Amino acid sequence: MDMAKEMNVAAPLVEKQVKKFGIMDKLGYMFGDLGNDFFFGFISSYLMVFYTDALGISAGFVGLIFVIARVWDAFADVMVGRFVDSRPATKNGKFKPWILRFAPMLVIAGALVFTKIPGMSNQFYLIYGTATYIIWGTLYSTVNIPYGSMASVISGNSVDRASLSTFRTIGATISGVFTGILAPMLIFVNNKVDSGRFFIVAVGFAILAMACYVLCYKMTTERIIVKETVAGQKGDFAKTLKAVAKNRPLIANLVNSLVTIFAMIIGGTLNVYLFKDYFHSASSLSIIGFMGMLNIVLVAPFMAPLIRKFGKKEVAAAGVLVSAIIYFILFLLPITNVYIYLGFVLIATIASGFASFTAWAIITDTIDYHEYLTGKREDGTLYSITSFTRKIGQAVAGGAGGMALVWVGYVAGAPQQTAEVAQNIKNMATLTPAIANLLAFLIIGFWYPLSKKKVDQLAIELATKREEKAKAE
Repeated sequence: MDMAKEMNVAAPLVEKQVKKFGIMDKLGYMFGDLGNDFFFGFISSYLMVFYTDALGISAGFVGLIFVIARVWDAFADVMVGRFVDSRPATKNGKFKPWILRFAPMLVIAGALVFTKIPGMSNQFYLIYGTATYIIWGTLYSTVNIPYGSMASVISGNSVDRASLSTFRTIGATISGVFTGILAPMLIFVNNKVDSGRFFIVAVGFAILAMACYVLCYKMTTERIIVKETVAGQKGDFAKTLKAVAKNRPLIANLVNSLVTIFAMIIGGTLNVYLFKDYFHSASSLSIIGFMGMLNIVLVAPFMAPLIRKFGKKEVAAAGVLVSAIIYFILFLLPITNVYIYLGFVLIATIASGFASFTAWAIITDTIDYHEYLTGKREDGTLYSITSFTRKIGQAVAGGAGGMALVWVGYVAGAPQQTAEVAQNIKNMATLTPAIANLLAFLIIGFWYPLSKKKVDQLAIELATKREEKAKAE
């Protein structure tokens, strides 16, 4: 691949003379996703059961709500990304100021999602649940798109970006302590949902999330400044989309994002019912949350040396393949002991962690490849297109989660589900991630083209072109 011949004029970038990239940037970026995932994780895992068991909304209607909201969110992501790209950089950066501008409204909306007003009709709860969820999702776009776009301007170094991806995943994993371990202990009483406790936990998460957003803003530094903005002339976005269609790494990653987010949402949704109705141990959800924390100790320290030696693509592909094998085993084995099941899940979680820690760094590589193809730097737009795809995956998975409960015969509000329903939940909760991880392996291993060698070559070509452009100016 002769990148120098195909490269257009490099984007007008300049690197600010500020303090060097370091641990403060990594921790600050970690706090950003920690703030995001207080509600993203809480909603992904427990909103379904809050709607069905606290508000009394049927699983089918819940699935419809999720589809409508997530499809809207997907378009909101692109609008926000394009808007941010069209705004000039401020003295504090191009992306991170938007985090503080919208974070207060976002956390308030998150608390309202888990608010049950006593004595209202079923129709009211249906309308209220739909409205608050859509409002929260829209505000989430206004914070998450600038946050995600920020990684590519904090540093231009591939290893630095891999570190940001690792610390972002660490932030998401730490949130699992609260959403995966602490939350189940608080929101369930005698294995049943308590709406009052849901609200208290949501308010606590709102306060913690706001503190994290402030720390993200204070601790990170945007070093790479794009002098030009996307002006928004007619046809500009169409040109961007044409370039996206030629960006094989981006297309492959978009498809992989669809598969990955589908598995994550379905798994988070069905796990609640799996442990509640199949294993009759809702408290075991806390152990699942703790397993995510183990990745920080067992996986994160090895990511940088593994990526340096093998590359992001190679490490991620190996991780999802092992995870797929484990879930296929869980589907086939008639396991009824919750602790044996958790032992298998621990292995799968560790394996998939190698892919999770590379996910966000891979996105920055696809943005660099877009610059290689077009000569333009459109971080917000490209990140929002990736997020758009993930939201479509969330919409499909959210709807499928509700439909899946209908398909297996789940009865909302029933004192106990039948043995047949419980077995169907177990089958779906294991087969879905097995197939999804196998597809992810095929996509990353055979479709996504940016191997370690090609990423290194891309970085050299971009650096050369940027240097030549700076000298010419």
